[in-house]
Amino acid sequence: MKRHSRVFPAWFIPVIVLAVLSGCGSKDKDGGAAPSAAASVSLPAAASPGGPGATATRTVAPVLSGPEAKDIHSYAEPDIARVSNVDLDLTAHFDSRTLQGTATLDVLSGVREPTLTLDTRDLNITAVTDDKGQALPWHLATPDPVMGSALRIQLGAARRVRITYSSSPGAQALQWLTPAQTAGGKQPYLFSQGEADLNRSWLPTQDSPGIRQTWAATIRAPEALTVVMSAARLGEPKKLKDGLREWRYGMEHPVAPYLIAIAIGDLAFQSLGERTGVYTEPSGLKVAADELADIEKMVAAAESIYGPYRWGRYDVLVMPPSFPFGGMENPRLTFATPTIIAGDRSLVSLVAHELAHSWSGNLVTNATWADFWLNEGFTVYFENRIMERVYGADAAAMQADLGWDSLQQEIRELGGPRAPDTRLHLDLTGRNPDDGMTSIPYEKGATFLRTIEAAVGRERWDAWLRDYFDRHAFQPQTSTGFLDDLREHLIKDDAALEKRLKLDTWVFEPGLPANAVHVKSTAFAKIDARAAAFARSGIAAADVQSWSSPERVRFLNRLPRKLGPAQLKTLAAAMDLDAQRNSEVRFAWLELAIANRYEPAVPNLEDFLMKMGRRKFVLPLFKDLVAQGEWGRALARRIYPAARPGYHSVTTSRVDPVVPLAAAKSQ
Repeated sequence: MKRHSRVFPAWFIPVIVLAVLSGCGSKDKDGGAAPSAAASVSLPAAASPGGPGATATRTVAPVLSGPEAKDIHSYAEPDIARVSNVDLDLTAHFDSRTLQGTATLDVLSGVREPTLTLDTRDLNITAVTDDKGQALPWHLATPDPVMGSALRIQLGAARRVRITYSSSPGAQALQWLTPAQTAGGKQPYLFSQGEADLNRSWLPTQDSPGIRQTWAATIRAPEALTVVMSAARLGEPKKLKDGLREWRYGMEHPVAPYLIAIAIGDLAFQSLGERTGVYTEPSGLKVAADELADIEKMVAAAESIYGPYRWGRYDVLVMPPSFPFGGMENPRLTFATPTIIAGDRSLVSLVAHELAHSWSGNLVTNATWADFWLNEGFTVYFENRIMERVYGADAAAMQADLGWDSLQQEIRELGGPRAPDTRLHLDLTGRNPDDGMTSIPYEKGATFLRTIEAAVGRERWDAWLRDYFDRHAFQPQTSTGFLDDLREHLIKDDAALEKRLKLDTWVFEPGLPANAVHVKSTAFAKIDARAAAFARSGIAAADVQSWSSPERVRFLNRLPRKLGPAQLKTLAAAMDLDAQRNSEVRFAWLELAIANRYEPAVPNLEDFLMKMGRRKFVLPLFKDLVAQGEWGRALARRIYPAARPGYHSVTTSRVDPVVPLAAAKSQ
């Protein structure tokens, strides 16, 4: 395939270092919690808006050329005009469930009078001007159900554009929670989820992962609430009239726009280390801090493998239960599901995963969603290396072996090893980018990297990977670019190694190549034997007391899918499954219970589906119910209308087609 270009157009080079991000320091202070004069909670120290870095030059990332770098899920035409910086000035209106204000965009173009093309979805736009307030001609195109509407602006000589707008109450990226939907029960809550292409529903920009942008934001919200964002906080919040406070944030590094994130709520903060901490609602702070106490160790472990952490702070926001993903790797501030709070730190691998994204995904980002594996495959691999460094080789092997199980199941569900969606590089033409978010980019991608490591040796592999992150830092990447770099800097014309690795087969062909490395956990051998013997001998509580959570998940998943009521009752009692706090174990049990139409587990199932909105669990459980004939469909029709109002659109958009009548009833 044609090698893509990573160079800037000729007109672009002279302006790289000229644009300045006003008020955004080049480095924030990495100290622990410091009390805020305007706030009732402790917050990490803010970056100084007037410090030495306030006039630092702003980095502009390249936009890749070539057909493999063309983002089919964005209307943007960056070769004509591209956004380099976004400056938001917004007020959060909880009564109308809207964000209202302006987005000011810095634009780079080598065309004399270019048209700037932006991505939007359901935005109410009232004005478009240049930075002097002069109106600019603009047109909002007819919306597409997947991509939203193209906003085209005739720039003339303008290179700074201000758009006055508000989001819609149903903006897909935003979830507005009532006080009753929060742990505290007294204050409302707002959070965003931008991946893959949802941020265009609350900010007008070129919403493509290949068009990285710096950004800043001024946010006004009710005085009782705390605003956090995926950027450095600039100064302390300022009290305004009308019961509002104003918060300022800035991101000096160019990031993919899906990584711009916001949350507003009754939040408390606790420091966990010199540069790490946790936010959550006050009632859950102590439990969350105890669960996430090893984060500082994880950051140090990650740095020891692949080089410096480049984002300043690493904090975690434990989200309300409706959060649709396990975690979201927003720079500096991971959003994490509360389902990771198991009480025994057994699910902290999720935090290791989101931390790993600080290198793979945030530092080097897939240029298009067809190459999503470049984000997630690298990250699953790196997550496992962090877990190995912090918790030992046995824990890492169990995690990798469970991932292999997940990969095998996904291949079967997608239609077998010849199914097109088992490729790493996907064809998403005419499809939602979410369609590619299966286990394939995660687990097949990680298996590919383990296979390379096994072939060349860990020392050589780590040296290449560390340099790879340095070479491509704060830049987009494609599968072709990755393979080019691998061949140039690691394989180096070694024909035998190239043949042994089967690189193009891994990336562009379906299925799992024969050279795939399967990491097998020695601890699972006894678990598999117990699962095989369960039908004839049952299980006693003493058998499972010493089992770790991964061992429990493995055992439940290896049991026959058809068991009798007496066997299930014995199993539930021995493993205390009705009181299980570990969400992965609980999910494995509920899948088994549904497969056997086990009525005693229905209250547990209903409680689980009503109290969290994580799509990883919600979607399969409703699919399992619907597959069980009228018994399961009746339960789905009863549970989903009650649960749906608490789910984010990321979850409902996938579950609605599975339970269509129930979805219609709840709207």
